[in-house]
Amino acid sequence: MRVLVIGRGGREHAIVWALSKSPKISKLFCAPGNGGIAGLAECVPITELQFEEISTFAKEQAIDLVMVAPDDPLAAGLVDHLESKGIEAFGPRANAAIIEGSKVFMKELLKKYSIPTAAYETFDAYEPALAYLRSQKAPIVIKADGLAAGKGVTVAQTMEEAEAALRDIMVDQVFGKSGASVVIEEFLTGQEMSLLAFVDGSTVRLMVPSQDHKPVFDNDKGPNTGGMGTYSPLPHIPESIVQEALVNIVQPTADAMVKEGRPFKGVLYAGLILTPNGVKTIEFNARFGDPETQVILPRLKTDLLDIFLAINNGTLAEQPIEWSEDAAVCVIVASGGYPGPYPKGLPITGLENVQDSLVFHAGTALENGQIVTNGGRVLGITGIGKDIVEARQKAYADADRIHFDGKHYRTDIAMKALK
Repeated sequence: MRVLVIGRGGREHAIVWALSKSPKISKLFCAPGNGGIAGLAECVPITELQFEEISTFAKEQAIDLVMVAPDDPLAAGLVDHLESKGIEAFGPRANAAIIEGSKVFMKELLKKYSIPTAAYETFDAYEPALAYLRSQKAPIVIKADGLAAGKGVTVAQTMEEAEAALRDIMVDQVFGKSGASVVIEEFLTGQEMSLLAFVDGSTVRLMVPSQDHKPVFDNDKGPNTGGMGTYSPLPHIPESIVQEALVNIVQPTADAMVKEGRPFKGVLYAGLILTPNGVKTIEFNARFGDPETQVILPRLKTDLLDIFLAINNGTLAEQPIEWSEDAAVCVIVASGGYPGPYPKGLPITGLENVQDSLVFHAGTALENGQIVTNGGRVLGITGIGKDIVEARQKAYADADRIHFDGKHYRTDIAMKALK
């Protein structure tokens, strides 16, 4: 088969890496790809939202399957567009991807079907939102309704911070149209867990659980990012909690989407928190998480293409899925200044010195034969080992072997599993 993956980050590098192991794939493309993906697939200079160019390329190259990985093209309807042209695509249609594209939709769906989540209110005007906010107490969570590259959520520790976040979103419109509406919700405390699932409408098959680290600095300090590292499995979270999440949250959400006439087919990501009152939903995403994918797919023993095809064919219930017992720890190496402004085009050295880890390129480019920085999160270094301790040691040893000006990373990834 000839397969095209849409996207350019660490998630897409991990997906391309997994698909490259499939004996069924004769040719692999990625649009637009990055400096690391270029070693596994032919990178095509078409961006994620160039729908006509993507469908034309797919027709010209006789592509058998287009795998749409990022949130923006899913929410904008790339899968619908490709299907309208007679091209097979993997990922939810726009009417299902709205579960990530609109936080207001997601919260109201959960409320309608009594699926556990934080208490909240939604607003589409600034003054009522501000009045409500002032009736609450900090800490409190402010969320822009639409997609904001993982940066539309503020966990405000003070009311001043909360009011500033609300003003940024609704008055200064720092996220554009994504901030036309907001969700203001209660702050929940507890361990967080990312639970991804393969879904073909009504059949839900959980992937191995993982835990992300959003704040930029050690001990969960500093502003939120797209994710500074992740690990799997979660030895400190019992299987009974995972099953509770499946029964009370993930399966009911898939069923609710079917009832709403929006069947979800693809990868459904549940961001969960383990509160004293049970597991609750923080968010849903309509695709593989980043960087969770960089620890989940290295543990997958089954051919990823077979799973994609089973979802598209509605036969996921019959598809065997096997996972490795190994542990995986991913450390994100980021640009100086991230998640604020950061430089690009800095040469990266030492990649050839990596010994024990998978290196997934998140924000890199290939310029005149030299890999250079091209994003805030530059590389994901994934160590694999018999347990978290071994995987962690490998990831950090290899992160130290790579150099570029201003690089930084958290030093405490996966420590929660060891405490």
